[in-house]
Amino acid sequence: MMNERIRELDAQSLVKSEGQWVFSKEKFAELIVARCCSIADAWVINEDNGKNYPSERIKEYFGVEE
Repeated sequence: MMNERIRELDAQSLVKSEGQWVFSKEKFAELIVARCCSIADAWVINEDNGKNYPSERIKEYFGVEE
């Protein structure tokens, strides 16, 4: 059973293609990674102006841009 937060990301993953709304696996994955990054950032003490945030390494690994 999907929880509400996953449903929200699912709904945000719809993209228009050839005049129709379709689910984008790529968009869904980007949203999940972006959410994980923001959660990680909330728990990290910024000692180097964000240069060593775990989220930066996660985004770089997955190729997610903001």
